[in-house]
Amino acid sequence: MGMVVFRNEPFSNFANPAVRAAMEEALMKVKQELGRTYQLVIHGNKIRTEQLGVSINPGQLDQTIGRVAQANQEFANRAIESADEAYRTWQHVDASDRAGYLFKAAAIMRRRKYEYMAWLIYEVGKNWAEADADVAEAIDFLEFYGREMLRLDEVQPLVPYEGEDNQLTYIPLGVGVVIPPWNFPLAIMAGMTTAAIVSGNTVVLKPASTSPIIAAKFVELMEEVGLPPGVLNFVPGSGAEIGDFLVEHPKTRFVAFTGSREVGLRINERIAKPSTEQRWIKRFIAELGGKDGIVVDRTARVEEAALAIVQSAFGFQGQKCSAGSRAILHQDVYDEVLSKVIELTEALQVGDAALNYAMGPVIDASAYQKILSFMEIGKTEGQLVLGGGKVEGNGYYLQPTIFANVTEDARIMQEEIFGPILAVSKAKDFEDAIRLFNHTEYGLTGSVFSENRQHLTYARHNMHCGNLYFNRKCTGALVGVHPFGGFNMSGTDSKAGGRDYLLLFTQAKLVSEKW
Repeated sequence: MGMVVFRNEPFSNFANPAVRAAMEEALMKVKQELGRTYQLVIHGNKIRTEQLGVSINPGQLDQTIGRVAQANQEFANRAIESADEAYRTWQHVDASDRAGYLFKAAAIMRRRKYEYMAWLIYEVGKNWAEADADVAEAIDFLEFYGREMLRLDEVQPLVPYEGEDNQLTYIPLGVGVVIPPWNFPLAIMAGMTTAAIVSGNTVVLKPASTSPIIAAKFVELMEEVGLPPGVLNFVPGSGAEIGDFLVEHPKTRFVAFTGSREVGLRINERIAKPSTEQRWIKRFIAELGGKDGIVVDRTARVEEAALAIVQSAFGFQGQKCSAGSRAILHQDVYDEVLSKVIELTEALQVGDAALNYAMGPVIDASAYQKILSFMEIGKTEGQLVLGGGKVEGNGYYLQPTIFANVTEDARIMQEEIFGPILAVSKAKDFEDAIRLFNHTEYGLTGSVFSENRQHLTYARHNMHCGNLYFNRKCTGALVGVHPFGGFNMSGTDSKAGGRDYLLLFTQAKLVSEKW
């Protein structure tokens, strides 16, 4: 039997009454399950702790999503030791068996798709379409990485040499610490974790403190498919308490991290210094921030460009590393594009994600305050043409905000805000627009709207970002279709969802036998 070809999980059509009903039913079902307590999982054992973290709905502040045990250093150490012990046998499990766990998990997740979506809607404030895309991507990662491991397990091509049998195999690294973000708390968390596991590594998973419940649900799923104890250990806890401890542990072989530039650089620094008992150079797989932009050329289709800018800037409240937080418009179409962007943004309604508003809340109080302070900074750096403040409601609701005539060195053009703020800048010609685009320390996603073939070729060669899109939005990378990862301060160009990704979790071993 041949492998079924990988296909991306289709998105849900909420215009279909049956699909809407299924979503509403899942929201009701999950609502009944809110407020439970989740334990640490170390070597398959559930462990209670005195201290509990609380996950709340950022759009309904009196709604507790769940409580989760908090690991201290003693438990963190136990989790590493457990992963180390499980690694002794897991590394030798056949690749097809390891992949089988991922395929089973994908099948269950597909059957319970709306429930997983409901958890995302409640825990991080995604609207229905954003939650749908997150779950679809998680399913895609499971399916794709399972197949990738099978491909790497095949006989690898080597140059034949008379009198010798030569074989190259991809073997795992060891114990990995996986630290996922809260903004794609199912997809990226599951993607990093299962890439490590399917490659033969064992994992200590420290979920983001604002989205631990969806991670706990995923750990339950991997238990349900029969993943052996110790292969995946679950240790929520504060970064200050266990973060450095986990990444500096001598038995930690690699760290997979998605999050901010600041934390990423700190981890990079911490793991560069070997401890006395350490026997390897630790590997770092990092996907950090972005200050992504959409360039609109004078030949662009204005309606399409404006729509893409609005979707890229304000989808999930701008809380994506791929978010198009800068719009760089050719002076000839500047006024036309800007007015269309304002018009489309004015139509966006902000409110409870469970009720499927276009925009929900931002994640927590500190994000809320940070974004509000950037709104004030923006008022001194550009012309406020829309938004600029709070939205009423029992949650962290903010207006989609647009600043026009922003200069290239402004903080709102340079710093990742991670919220619904768009900075709009004027370029005098196409080369100037590309120069403005590149004028940042990040290099994750970018987009160009142009009908001019020479200009697209120029952008292809000169725009420095890992994921560059022509005549489409700069968010929404699909697994297998758009391998994802960026340059400069945007990380280690990890290319998640691509054919290079599992190589980051493996090492190549050559065995040569002379006849």
